[in-house]
Amino acid sequence: MVDKSSLRSNKRSDSGSSGNKKSGDSSKQPAKSSTKKATTSKKAGSSSSSSKEEIPLVENGAEDIEMKDDAEVTTPTAGKRIEKSEKPGDEDVDMNYGKEGDKKEENPVVVAINEIKENFTLLERAVTLFDARFTLRVLRSLSSLRRRLNPEILSKIVAETYPGDHPSSRRLTAAIGSSASGMDLDSPSEGSKDGGALLPEIDIYLHLLVQIYLLDQKNLETGAAFSTELVQIIHSLNRRTLDSLAAKVYFYYSRVHELLPPPAVAEIRPQLLASLRTATLRKDIDTQATLITLLLRNYLQTSHITQADHLVSKTLFPESAANNLIARYQYYLGRIRAIQLDYTAAHNELVGAIRKAPQTAAAAGFVQAANKLNIIVELLMGDIPERSIFREPRLEKSLHAYFLLVQAVRIGELDSFFDTLNTHAETFKKDGTYSLILRLRQNVIKTGIRMMSLSYSKISLRDICVRLRLDSEESAEYIVAKAIRDGVIEATLNHEKGYMQSKELLDVYATQEPQEAFHERVMFCMSLHNDSVKAMRFPMNQHRLELKNAQEARERERELAKEIQDGDIDDDDAGGEFEGM
Repeated sequence: MVDKSSLRSNKRSDSGSSGNKKSGDSSKQPAKSSTKKATTSKKAGSSSSSSKEEIPLVENGAEDIEMKDDAEVTTPTAGKRIEKSEKPGDEDVDMNYGKEGDKKEENPVVVAINEIKENFTLLERAVTLFDARFTLRVLRSLSSLRRRLNPEILSKIVAETYPGDHPSSRRLTAAIGSSASGMDLDSPSEGSKDGGALLPEIDIYLHLLVQIYLLDQKNLETGAAFSTELVQIIHSLNRRTLDSLAAKVYFYYSRVHELLPPPAVAEIRPQLLASLRTATLRKDIDTQATLITLLLRNYLQTSHITQADHLVSKTLFPESAANNLIARYQYYLGRIRAIQLDYTAAHNELVGAIRKAPQTAAAAGFVQAANKLNIIVELLMGDIPERSIFREPRLEKSLHAYFLLVQAVRIGELDSFFDTLNTHAETFKKDGTYSLILRLRQNVIKTGIRMMSLSYSKISLRDICVRLRLDSEESAEYIVAKAIRDGVIEATLNHEKGYMQSKELLDVYATQEPQEAFHERVMFCMSLHNDSVKAMRFPMNQHRLELKNAQEARERERELAKEIQDGDIDDDDAGGEFEGM
């Protein structure tokens, strides 16, 4: 006979062992394990009252809680383990602490200062390796960095960079303090850096940041005085690694004076001309191209077209300049040529400026201004701009007034032309194209005459005068004769009978017009290829390394030939014996 009490004890032990095994897999099935463990503990409590309370196990954040009657069940905090001992070294670290620390955002002041210090490293590498690409990387970060500049960031970086008695430190601190309007600024730390170890590139870069900050804060008076002093410092330095930074300094120097009252614009011309002479002698391409564009802009703002034309004829714009500077130069040159009635040259320059302009949102204003001027030049040439230009998303709104103007010129109606001109006069004056648009009256009349020559084989001067709303038949006859001489229409004029007779249309392919158009396209493709080749960048001094390697290879060949001639090389070195000979 088998004892029943032993069977019950075996069952209890089997159930307890199975419960322990399932609690070991509680990470995979936490809910099922918790239920079975609670049931096992309840049975054990009812069978023997003398059994001790079990300590709940915690594995992977899941806890089994012992169920008791008339007792509060305390839910433990996630991530903590219940232990008997409360020794100082036995506590477990809360795993959520690190996650909360990661959620905290970094201080924007510290981030900006670290970014400026990283730019210091790039400038040091540019000086060490004599590579301007590192300086260009620093200048590309100005657009994002200038939005975060404030007196706190500038004062801290000045205090950490300069020693207390450095003249640049006092100059920068005074400029920042004048624009901070009573803010508490950090005073420069004594001996924060050795004065002799500071590179001029880093010094000019910090001055450039303060110059941009003063311009953004509209502190024009202080910015003008600070920029003038900074230009004098740059003018005294002759370092090729400063070329890109100097070009930026001159740009903001001119921009600050443009925003001041009118006399300030003309006062900076002697300094710009002197700096241009110095940059030309030093072969500073970046500064030279920047100063030429700034001088042309300065002359156009004060309507000194003749002086601007003299500057263009007496200077040579560097071909290896950046595309942005070339686009600006072509735009200003196109405006000068348009005012001088050279519409063909103006059109070529403006098309080149539009194609070289950056296709980004930051250059949308320049592209709009260039397209506005180019549309007027095309109308003055007797051409009609393509409709696709007015459908571009970034040009559609700004070119609406010019679209109405093109429609009036295309139809040849003077009334519609003058209505559009009077309605949008303020827009045209703001864009600086109002004086050029006034010249379009003759083009509107010529367009009307061309439309009539295509519609009528013979029409009287009286009808032309009525349709174009001219003063008299004599003026109509003069305009028609000028249109025939300019090649606008193919017709003959009968003065005695007072009528215009159109000629029969000729086959355009029998003329040289297709050949000229094809030649123009071929020349454009060739010029685009040449510009692309010139714009390619290569590592500096790479050709010297290739020449050195070629020279070493030639020396090895000479040594090998000499050894062969002297008989120092045996059969094994020569490639083994020749068998079968």
